[in-house]
Amino acid sequence: MLVVLDTCRPDLLAEVSGEYEFLTEYDPNHDRINSVGSRSPEWIRKTFDPDNYSKELGETAYVSANPHTRDIPDPDALYLMDEVWKYAWDENWGNVPPESLTDRAVAVWREYDAERLIVHYMQPHAPYRPFVQKHPEWYSLTVGMDNPADRPEMNMWERLRTGRLSVENTWEAYRDTLRWVLDNGVLPLLENVDGKVAVTSDHGEGFGDWWYYGHSTPAPIPPLKRVPWATTEASDSRELNPEIEPQAVRLSDREVEDRLAALGYR
Repeated sequence: MLVVLDTCRPDLLAEVSGEYEFLTEYDPNHDRINSVGSRSPEWIRKTFDPDNYSKELGETAYVSANPHTRDIPDPDALYLMDEVWKYAWDENWGNVPPESLTDRAVAVWREYDAERLIVHYMQPHAPYRPFVQKHPEWYSLTVGMDNPADRPEMNMWERLRTGRLSVENTWEAYRDTLRWVLDNGVLPLLENVDGKVAVTSDHGEGFGDWWYYGHSTPAPIPPLKRVPWATTEASDSRELNPEIEPQAVRLSDREVEDRLAALGYR
């Protein structure tokens, strides 16, 4: 099983590793790899390339909170694709809560016979939990509709560049959002599936290192390309009883764009 924590940097994971038994031996200087992408669309296109991984894709179930599933070259090449972001989106968070994704991942693990399972959480990707809790008005779709660039979640990185938002406070919010997905998503997952698990990310995040903020454009730089690689074992206690049923939801182009915008992509 592969657990993907969207935009998680190795140094961020190291800061909280001592709080989690399955991460206590994590070393960001050694337990890391170079991602195939510096943004989700690039990572998805290369990871799910049927020309290079036809056999593997046919054995893989992909459970995803990431709206960029539409960038998968051939969804039919996968054993199963569960686009949880389409039916378990929480408008208050502007994201799929980690609990919802874990619910579906456990259900897929128990109900299907896939050789491989990829579970793609959106956290710790922005919007960061503390900012949503403190400034819910930032994430209203009615804010900045005339000029999307005026919406605070769209220009958080510009605020960092100009000093209106400190790197320290933003990093703290980033770290808190990682704890959210580890506590409410990954830990329950590890207690309700069996087998070997690797924890990684699709790409990192820029916080001014290499003069780069966020990940709005592709850039082959270490803050974006270096991602963690931590391994552990999972054991199914069967304490979690999945409750969320997948739904066939047809979203309009505007709805998809709104969800990407909530994540800062538009």
